[in-house]
Amino acid sequence: MTIAQVLPPLFGGALIGLAALVLLALNGRVMGVSGIFGGIVNLAGDWAWRAAFLAGCIAAPLLLALTGHSASIQVDATLPVLVVAGLLVGFGTALGSGCTSGHGICGISRLSPRSVVATGISWSSPSPRLLSSGI
Repeated sequence: MTIAQVLPPLFGGALIGLAALVLLALNGRVMGVSGIFGGIVNLAGDWAWRAAFLAGCIAAPLLLALTGHSASIQVDATLPVLVVAGLLVGFGTALGSGCTSGHGICGISRLSPRSVVATGISWSSPSPRLLSSGI
C-alpha cells in the first residue's frame, strides 16, 4: 500500500470527524444522518441546518464529479431489492436509536456505552456472511 492510497481515506475521515466536532460544538447536535434526515421528514422546528447538512451531502460528490474525480460505483441489486433494503435500514435505525454515523462516529468518541454496543452489533452482524463468501 502506498502513501497515495492511504492519504485520501485518511483525509476524508479527518474531515468527517471535524464536521462532527463542529456540529456538536456550534449546534449542540450529534452528527447522525438518520436523525438529521428524520428531523426533515418530521418537519422539526430546526430544519434549516438539517437541510443545509443534507444539501452538502448531495452537493459534495457532484462538485467532485465536476472536477473530473469520480468514484466507480456498481450496484448489482434490482430496484425492489434496494427499496426493501432501504426500508430495513430505516427500521433498524429507528430500532437502534440511530445509525452508524451517529453511533459509530459521534457516540463512540463520546464513550457512550449504548453506541459501543450498537456499533459492535452493526459491524459484526454481516461478518459471518462475508467470511463465508471468501471476501
